[in-house]
Amino acid sequence: MTIHCQPTVSPEGCPALVLNADFRPLSYYPLSLWSWQDAIKAVFLDRVNIVSQYEKTVRSPSFEMRLPSVVSLKTYIKPSRHPAFTRFNVFLRDRFSCQYCGTREELTFDHVVPRSKGGITSWENVVAACSVCNLQKGDRLTSEAHMWPARHPYQPTVADLHQNGRLFPPNYLHESWMDYLYWDSELEP
Repeated sequence: MTIHCQPTVSPEGCPALVLNADFRPLSYYPLSLWSWQDAIKAVFLDRVNIVSQYEKTVRSPSFEMRLPSVVSLKTYIKPSRHPAFTRFNVFLRDRFSCQYCGTREELTFDHVVPRSKGGITSWENVVAACSVCNLQKGDRLTSEAHMWPARHPYQPTVADLHQNGRLFPPNYLHESWMDYLYWDSELEP
């Protein structure tokens, strides 16, 4: 098979945006993308519908196909209501900003109520914090340090994280994806 795209996920790599059966992306951050190879495999296994295509093609002696740029799953995958408690998801919930000073540099996380004072590692007690603020707050309560988070920590829904993920688009967005990425944008008359 002669390939006209590079096999990496970049503009040249021809990635396919993967939509659920309801035509919403499986995830916004990271954006649900498949390599062109995985997209073609899913087409042949009859797991997806091709919604949009690139101009580029793949060929073999007996076959030619334009590469899919957007595919939708044939079977709906019910999204989880509660995202995993991970460092990345805490940062995404807090919009990659220190909850004490607002910077986006050298992020780590802070226990609002320190573990030494009975605080637990949970959605409701952990916030994104820059290393400077984390060191400054140290092992003290917010009232002792006179440092309060901009937003109280909470357990986000998947929808919360998707909404925040829309604020941080990837470096590359193909024009054929735009109709599926921002469901709440206003329609042009």
